[in-house]
Amino acid sequence: MTFHLKRIHLADSFTVGQLYLNEDLVCYTLEDKVREIEGMPVATWKVPKQTAIPKGEYPLSITFSNRFQKDLPILENVEEFIGVRIHTGNSPLDTEGCILVGMSWDGSSGWIADSREAFKLLMPLIIEPTSITIS
Repeated sequence: MTFHLKRIHLADSFTVGQLYLNEDLVCYTLEDKVREIEGMPVATWKVPKQTAIPKGEYPLSITFSNRFQKDLPILENVEEFIGVRIHTGNSPLDTEGCILVGMSWDGSSGWIADSREAFKLLMPLIIEPTSITIS
């Protein structure tokens, strides 16, 4: 089973995407700004806590988050990133490199709505082993 996060809107301070399982749209996503420069090492373009993770495929599992004090999905083996989680939130201020989920996006701002609803929908779909591909 593989999730696919398709980035659909790249703005100056945020990135909006759509998260699919197989061909089915599960929810919208919100990340920090994409700063990736293909062919360059991550360390040369990453701005800590303000950068979306590089495109690629990552193992996805559920582990306990000390920060949030509950089980959350975590992306593993992300070069130069530690603790990349999928969690609730509505604006770019709610992420520090993680992926936020929501049921809708207003089309212009970096705001996704109904984040808790999207998270409740997503969690039962994560059956390990699984992965997420980001493009």
